[in-house]
Amino acid sequence: MQLAKISDQFKDVGVSIAAMTYDSVEMLKSVQEDEGIEFTLLKDTDISHVNALGILNEDYEPGSRAYGVPHPGIFIVTPDGVIRAKFAEEGFRARPDFDNVLEAAANL
Repeated sequence: MQLAKISDQFKDVGVSIAAMTYDSVEMLKSVQEDEGIEFTLLKDTDISHVNALGILNEDYEPGSRAYGVPHPGIFIVTPDGVIRAKFAEEGFRARPDFDNVLEAAANL
């Protein structure tokens, strides 16, 4: 996972990373352990945060197994917990450009 590999670069500019998904807590723990992820993974069971942030992937209808999946995204969070920037893509295969994310983090 590329984000895990460059997460130290975000620490170097004084911000933290949080990723959000509707996956189970068990799945998040497994991914953190398997991928060596040290940043926060957030679970959004009822997709309230996904909806509030405007990143719901509307390709899936309510009742679908994939309903609630957000567009892939990255949040830049200050040490005091304030989300300073978000990056999201339309399709699940695309990911935000990490150079742009790092630049935004450095400019905070």
